[in-house]
Amino acid sequence: MRDASNPRCCSPGTGCASRPSMPDASPNLPGRREVSMRIEVGRGGLLTTVQDLGRPGHAWLGVGRGGVADAYSARVANLLVGNREDAALLEITLSGPALHFPAAARIALCGADIEATANDEALPGWRPVELPAGSTLSLGRCRRGARAYLAIAGGVVVPRVLGSAATDLRGGLGGLAGRALRKGDALETGAPSRSVPARHAPSIAAWSINPSPDIDFHASTVAGLLPGADACAPRDVLSRHAWQVDAGSDRQGLRLTGPAIALSAPCRRPSEPVMPGTIQCPPDGQPIILLADAQTVGGYPRIGHVAQADLPRLAQLRPGETLCFHDIDAEEAVALQRAQQARLARIELAIQARLAR
Repeated sequence: MRDASNPRCCSPGTGCASRPSMPDASPNLPGRREVSMRIEVGRGGLLTTVQDLGRPGHAWLGVGRGGVADAYSARVANLLVGNREDAALLEITLSGPALHFPAAARIALCGADIEATANDEALPGWRPVELPAGSTLSLGRCRRGARAYLAIAGGVVVPRVLGSAATDLRGGLGGLAGRALRKGDALETGAPSRSVPARHAPSIAAWSINPSPDIDFHASTVAGLLPGADACAPRDVLSRHAWQVDAGSDRQGLRLTGPAIALSAPCRRPSEPVMPGTIQCPPDGQPIILLADAQTVGGYPRIGHVAQADLPRLAQLRPGETLCFHDIDAEEAVALQRAQQARLARIELAIQARLAR
């Protein structure tokens, strides 16, 4: 691979667990903010990039939205450290970086269940952690899930391109020179909204956020499926089979393998708009679900579309894992999205109450 029906706070052991715009490096306020810290990158990881919620509104220029693949986990990570939910953070794919913090920092890890230690102390996810000055954060492999999100209080500071800090790997723009992190890089962060006290050892919050049902590695992955724009395949062609995630998947698309889909018509036409969630059927009959780095137009038949609320789950699928679909209509898809937004709103209130103590 290249590249919370109950949003309660809980204690351990309870089962919760055109032309680029002018640079705007602020994670929390408009305008440019002063850099607070320079984090040293000792190891880049397999694919670690600076991301935010993307750059919408530029499809007419051929520039996709991009941004984080799992927006749910990224939003919660930012909220846990006191950032705005759209602050720039790190997206880590399958295995992570080693980072040296010269000053005290508040961090949070969400998304994939990733091996994480600071000064040889294991760190859990889905909660704020305060690191003492001089700490080295080492992130290993993702034990479950494909992408972890590291938020740092104050946010990652990089010049904004078309209003976003997101890294576009194919376009070579945004983030750190449009590329993934590598050894020797320096990551700048802004000033945190709340000061981080001096400590001699990591301080791990006794409470955490339960991300279920939006992120649940104990449950099988089933995605809501809307009809495609092109009526050249049976309505249930995707939902009647289980599909395997192919190793050729990346941030642009989740490639699936299974019974080859035979189209009822050639569906030859000019390229038409696509977006994250669009399911395309290439000539080999093996479907592709477009993800965060989706192109803006495509020529393959559009045989279905995944409900937006289910995209975070798809971003966490690893090669070899299984995906199933169930047919839904537009009204059901909207209801799923509204329910997810309501869970996120309750999570934000719960976090704010905890951080205010």
